Amino acid sequence: RDVTGVQTCALPILIAQQPREQPRKVFKMDADLVLVPVTVMDRKGAIVNGLRADAFSVRDDRNSEQIFSFSEQDIPASVGVILDMSGSMKATLNQAKVAVRSFLDTANPADEAFLYSVSSRPDRNTGFTTDAETVMTSVGLSGAKGSTALIDTIYYGLDTMRSAHQPRKALLVISDGMDNHSRYSKSDLMERALESDVQIYTIAINDAPAYQKPIQFQEQRWGLSLLEELAEKAGGLHFVVRNADEIGTAAAVISRAIRNEYTIGYVPGDHARDGKWHSIQVKLHRPGIRVYARSGYYAQ
Repeated sequence: RDVTGVQTCALPILIAQQPREQPRKVFKMDADLVLVPVTVMDRKGAIVNGLRADAFSVRDDRNSEQIFSFSEQDIPASVGVILDMSGSMKATLNQAKVAVRSFLDTANPADEAFLYSVSSRPDRNTGFTTDAETVMTSVGLSGAKGSTALIDTIYYGLDTMRSAHQPRKALLVISDGMDNHSRYSKSDLMERALESDVQIYTIAINDAPAYQKPIQFQEQRWGLSLLEELAEKAGGLHFVVRNADEIGTAAAVISRAIRNEYTIGYVPGDHARDGKWHSIQVKLHRPGIRVYARSGYYAQ
């Protein structure tokens, strides 16, 4: 898809319980200006740079909007890494650790990051730090164990992003998508993701055997669908991988995508700060190009 799409490719982070009811947050509105981070990739998965504002068009609830501001900058980011270390990841955890290393190796030196691990409960391994080795040391000391509270961990990761210091915010989720121990529901998570000013990038590890029980196949498909939908709605990229080479490559691509974004700003025509949900569609008038942007925002 070329609009708010998600790229699904087979490539050739304990905290106290928090209340559910929290104030709804606007998505990057400055006065009445809506700012939309946009990633552009070609058919081969390469980042496309150097485009001008007139190459894009924006619709807000199907209304064509005039682009008021436009920029392309490599600015520092605040990144949360959500790494699945539950028992279901035992066979692939080493591959997932490779992905974290590949991701951090290509990050902006001024980026800050935190690590949450997924197990029976969310575990905050590190807070925000600019020292990548602190994150990697925590990753290396952990092993796969316990049940899987994936939804809870991503939910708390989004809450932690509220204390981020950088204007660009992203979550990287590395998991097989399984969840059997979360307090929050999928709909809770989706609502929090849509309220947040955070792009979500997902790497789904799909190493299931060719022959498996129907219930196992259904759980796997549910997990992969969850990760794909999160990325699609929050304006990130989604990859499905099967081995260490693929997972490392996917993580490096995501790191580059976070650093190479366009930011499009526009002033909504007739509903600024009405408190409602509004959809966003960003299009690029070039063939063979894919555009990734979040699906909408709450205007408050």
